[in-house]
Amino acid sequence: MSWTVMGSTGAVTARERAMRTLYDEQAGDLYKYVLRLLGGDQHRAEDVVQETLLRCWRTQDLESGEPQRPWLFRVARNLVVDDYRLRMARPQEVDGTAWLDELLAKRDDVDRLLSSMILGDAFKALSPKHREVLYETYYTGRSTREAALVLGIPPGTVKSRLYHAVRALRMALGVVATPDEEVGAKPAWWYTAA
Repeated sequence: MSWTVMGSTGAVTARERAMRTLYDEQAGDLYKYVLRLLGGDQHRAEDVVQETLLRCWRTQDLESGEPQRPWLFRVARNLVVDDYRLRMARPQEVDGTAWLDELLAKRDDVDRLLSSMILGDAFKALSPKHREVLYETYYTGRSTREAALVLGIPPGTVKSRLYHAVRALRMALGVVATPDEEVGAKPAWWYTAA
């Protein structure tokens, strides 16, 4: 920002020179201070600095030689605080189109009901042994070892039944496993050393 204001006679007045000097000496530090107060919002910081300097121009005696720095920083801080209070007092602004996106993104009870019906039908298609392993591990949250103790079978059997139960459940739901998800399959990025 450069000052090219000329007086009514075309010559720069002492007040204008004092303001230009004040700007050159204080605007950079004042901007950094306000920027820090506003959390990095550059546009609002520029507005606050401009308003502070304008108020200084209107109200302060720039030709007296008194230091203006404390006054500038206090006014800038007050402007930031006032702006914050104003924003907190007003209701939250909303975009007029956001409500439709939010409405479409919300899952309702019908979606939940349909999902549970589909999962229930797929779960019924499993063998009783697979169902009990899935129930003990996923529904109750037990570890493989704890499920083995409850079911009275070895942990290795629990792991095996769990693997086959999940695989059968995926097939019943129509979920197709990609080659990367197959047990023992190497991912696409896998390569052998030369």
